[in-house]
Amino acid sequence: MPVIRPHAKPALVLAGVLALAGCSGSEAATPAYPIWHTTEVNAVSRTVAAGGVAATTSMRPDGTLETVAVDLASGKKLWARPATMAGRLPGMGIPPPAIVETAQGQAVAVAIDPARQGRWNATLAAVDAKSGAQKWTRPLHSTFGPQRCGAFVCVSEHTALSKARVVVLDPLTGRTMWKLPGIAEVEWSDASRVVLLRLAQHPVLEARDLKSGKVVWQLPVEQPLGAGVDMSGGWSFGATADNLIGYVAPYTNPTTKKVSSFGLFSVKLADGTVNWIRPSVVRVYPSGSPGFAPVVRPVDQQGQYGGFARLDAESGRVLGQIPAAQVPGAGWWLAFPDRMDKLGFLRHDKPGSVFDLATGQSAELKDERGWSFCATDPKPLALKDQNAGFYSVASLCEFDLASGKKAAGSTAPPTWFTGSQNGWRIWRDEKGGLHGIKDGAGTTPGMYG
Repeated sequence: MPVIRPHAKPALVLAGVLALAGCSGSEAATPAYPIWHTTEVNAVSRTVAAGGVAATTSMRPDGTLETVAVDLASGKKLWARPATMAGRLPGMGIPPPAIVETAQGQAVAVAIDPARQGRWNATLAAVDAKSGAQKWTRPLHSTFGPQRCGAFVCVSEHTALSKARVVVLDPLTGRTMWKLPGIAEVEWSDASRVVLLRLAQHPVLEARDLKSGKVVWQLPVEQPLGAGVDMSGGWSFGATADNLIGYVAPYTNPTTKKVSSFGLFSVKLADGTVNWIRPSVVRVYPSGSPGFAPVVRPVDQQGQYGGFARLDAESGRVLGQIPAAQVPGAGWWLAFPDRMDKLGFLRHDKPGSVFDLATGQSAELKDERGWSFCATDPKPLALKDQNAGFYSVASLCEFDLASGKKAAGSTAPPTWFTGSQNGWRIWRDEKGGLHGIKDGAGTTPGMYG
């Protein structure tokens, strides 16, 4: 089976699993919806949006990086400034900036700038999200990048050192609100709390009060998934209204050859209680966020893959599945229509096949389209002064499943892929350009969280 490298939140790319694919639903763009497209960027990271601004990390023609901000309503470029990475692992992909809306109603963008002092490797810089005017800087040895956590900024810093720590900063001043030892990633936050995934030999999900840093609840990841969890395979989280759904990928220890515990699980955001567990399933790609439209494939103790199933994020219940006996031989990529009611097996430049998810039965191929990766053999980015092995965030294209060719006249990729920020959906095309469309309301997670 071929390998794809979609960058999401995983720490290390899991080659065998990333060959799998899947998921659902969006409205097509019409002139009735505000829509824009800009070619002034070569977006290589995810895009974040808040306070009327969208921002991404872009690669310049010379291989250096820059942080770019655009007006969310028009796509007009607002400002750009040099960016870098220091200590980021290749399998994590290029880090996006963070945009924080403060309690005072201001929007602040925070990104990793090149070093400004000789003994440091990078600089954490905060600017006004709309004007680009600098507010403050903080020197860094190494970091995975900034993240929004409520009205604050969370940063794991000194990640390559034994004194690694997480700091929670005031976005307006850079003042440290509180800190904790080790490395952690923000998986969810609201105005009062943040849920962190603390990365350690025994990883823990931990909810904390944003103002004080006081622990609200803790859940060892091994509790729902079993002993032997190893985050080296990668992970991804997504939230529904009341729950956080997590996925941990399998990892084969090169020394012992043992496969770590893996699967999906759901916890209540209020108290960390486990709602449901789906052990020994792999998430497939492309697919929606675990919190919106998870599609999985079971793996037995002998490492054999089963069929495909779409799950309900709220309950973990199977909404539709394709039995293993229906899965064709090698040489295909998964493709899904705008609504996740069918599953297609795409064969490039050849007729594929399609199945009805509700019944699991083969469906008529004529006029069927599905969204799949534009590039199935992406090339690593030619970055200057950075480690090799980084890839652009993946883009999706619509294909005619009967011919295996890209479909003409395609518009916006599905909501399960793009997600939505207050009705705005933003995506990267295969040339690195950014597109935006406001064709809905509310906020939902996309493939990249």
